Amino acid sequence: MTDVHTKTTITGLSEPTYRPQNFDYFLVLDFEATCDNETKIRPQEIIEFPVLKINGKTFEIEDEFHTYVQPTSNPKLTSFCTELTGITQHMVDGKPTLDDTMKLFDKWMLSNGFLDGQQSFIFVTCGDWDLKIMLPSQCRHFGFDIPRYFKTWINIKRAFQFVTGNYPKQDLMGMLKSLNIQHQGRHHSGIDDCKNIASILKELAKRQCVFQATGKL
Repeated sequence: MTDVHTKTTITGLSEPTYRPQNFDYFLVLDFEATCDNETKIRPQEIIEFPVLKINGKTFEIEDEFHTYVQPTSNPKLTSFCTELTGITQHMVDGKPTLDDTMKLFDKWMLSNGFLDGQQSFIFVTCGDWDLKIMLPSQCRHFGFDIPRYFKTWINIKRAFQFVTGNYPKQDLMGMLKSLNIQHQGRHHSGIDDCKNIASILKELAKRQCVFQATGKL
């Protein structure tokens, strides 16, 4: 296991030093989607769309995009979905559709300087499902193009494997336990999962990880 490198501030407190990264920002993303434990929902639809903007020098959260999304093909959430994610029918009713959400997110990306070349960035996910399977399937179903910026990402599980030598068998919770990080919030809440992924990202950076893209479309 790589040692954590620290530096001493003028106050005498130690804080981690990070290796220079290939990106100015990491955008941590974790969708939640319609689901059921008895039948396979087709099409599965995104119902929570959270993204955290993480500074690539400090690994602190600087901004957040977060909205619940109104499903349109199967607008009624199952009781299993609510039990798993904590997302109730009231939380998605009247919220932006995925098409509108994508437009809002594009504006957020522009306002953060990500679409005009001012800042380099890459998405970070826990697994490949979000950007390799879920978003492409939604875009195919509704007939709109996947924005180019979603086509490359870091699977945090691969970065974890690079640092520790072990691929996480228990997904997010297993990585947190292995790295001795306290879990925040509710598991399978998209925004809470993003915060926990961000904690893992920061801890791996403390252990001198230089992050590389692991997935692309």
